[in-house]
Amino acid sequence: MSQTGTDVFAKVRGHERAEILRAAQEADMLPYFRVVESPAAPIMEMEGAERIMLGSNNYLGLTGDPRVIEGARAALDQYGTGLTGSRLLNGTTPLHLELEREIAEWMGTEDAIVTTTGAGANLTALGTLLGPEDTVIVDSADHASILDGVLLSRAKMRPFRHNKLDKLEKALSRAAGDPGGVLIVVDGVFSMEGDVAPLREIVELGGRYGARIMVDEAHGAGVLGARGAGAAELLGVEDRVDLRMGTFSKSLASCGGFLAGPTEVIEYLRIQSRSFLFTASAVPAAVGAALAALRIIRSEEGPRLMAKVLENARYWRDGLQELGLRVVETPGDIVTPVIPVLVEDDWKAGLLWKALWDAGIFVNVAIHPAVPPGGALLRTSVMATHDTATLDDALRRVGEVKTAFEAEHGPLPAPLSAS
Repeated sequence: MSQTGTDVFAKVRGHERAEILRAAQEADMLPYFRVVESPAAPIMEMEGAERIMLGSNNYLGLTGDPRVIEGARAALDQYGTGLTGSRLLNGTTPLHLELEREIAEWMGTEDAIVTTTGAGANLTALGTLLGPEDTVIVDSADHASILDGVLLSRAKMRPFRHNKLDKLEKALSRAAGDPGGVLIVVDGVFSMEGDVAPLREIVELGGRYGARIMVDEAHGAGVLGARGAGAAELLGVEDRVDLRMGTFSKSLASCGGFLAGPTEVIEYLRIQSRSFLFTASAVPAAVGAALAALRIIRSEEGPRLMAKVLENARYWRDGLQELGLRVVETPGDIVTPVIPVLVEDDWKAGLLWKALWDAGIFVNVAIHPAVPPGGALLRTSVMATHDTATLDDALRRVGEVKTAFEAEHGPLPAPLSAS
């Protein structure tokens, strides 16, 4: 207890979600921290039973690829289990330099920097490039690490409603009177909604108001575009985006992150970013695995894998709609591996998740504050390694669960075309 008489731990007791959490645990319907007991694959062992995995970011299915495993093993054999230091000191290996060079080539940028985590990449960029005099304009659905980076920078944040261009322009207009520079930061593919940012319009507006543009390609890299370079490539605005971020924990089948952009910006981050300078370098196996996965994506095999995951996504999305479920779609019929099912009620979302879990299907749950109030959803996602038979089996089970669930709890939101 401090001398003021206030216990800083008091907030952990009786917080607003404590009762809900306790009830969910008692009913065995807590969808988080479930234990995985096998490698990431279309069908996995979780807590003693096989589950169809429809909640993984292993979009290209490369975590089990022998070449990626060998890349990790070779790095482990050569450099050991850890580098025990930051990139600045004793944590940079030839693998890091190769990976940075090949990422820059892949992204079509002058340079790239590799970080220990994807979230760390956003902290590295935003916490370093922005200052208290600057303004950052963010989509309300941006990833939490973007918001954390803004808080670290102490820049003025002006959020706009998800993908609403009129709200973005209003924020830009207001920022015109702010004293410092202006940066727009958006996800290329939004992690919960699975939709794509209207980057053509965003860069047009940014250019009109003199703002820089940063795109978080965590869920787009390795999936969208002819090279798999992400939403900016798909929408033809790579040359108008100033900085791009990505992760290794999705299509690149590992753990880590990167920033790609002009050499002068990347060099500045290398010597000025506290979150980069004072974080231990990633374990060598993670770097080796990411480099091997990137080389597969950039090979002739890459486009086939990307085409397959998007084919599976379209098949899965269409199947869910045929079952009468409402899914989030991107205008222009762009499909991504993330297919969210709208439930619109937090408690119902938890109950539906549990029914699917009991039926042998694992999906993710997003409730407020991860999504807006009344925006609860089940986040489903597919991999290139899902086959049609597995997806059909999953659709059959989802249909059975939906029928039983609605009989007990009332109807779920219907597809917009059917509502």
